Amino acid sequence: MEENFKEKSERQDYTSGDTFFSCHVERAANLINGKWKILILFKLSIHEFLRYSSLKKEVGSISEKMLIQQLKELEKDGLVIKKIYPVSPPKVEYYLTERGKGIIPVITELRNWGCFLKHNV
Repeated sequence: MEENFKEKSERQDYTSGDTFFSCHVERAANLINGKWKILILFKLSIHEFLRYSSLKKEVGSISEKMLIQQLKELEKDGLVIKKIYPVSPPKVEYYLTERGKGIIPVITELRNWGCFLKHNV
């Protein structure tokens, strides 16, 4: 399995749409870059789904504009699904996609590392 992740010694470009990346790590980091995306994904991972208002409370001090922007990017990148119910007032729920669920073990390890740092400072 380890061989699957070894980078070739010569430079190779990895593409995603019109964007070129120098390696898989750069490509993956591009999907979760930003101050809030990892936290949004983590909060969605501990719930089956979250409505917008609940997600905002879970994430904390994020602005409305930033939360909307980050959710749109996560949706565009196929990590989150936005489900809109045709009721008044509109009901919107956010779910992780299978692709989004794939990052959760990494985020869990980041959380564990954060706990380790807290206790070993």
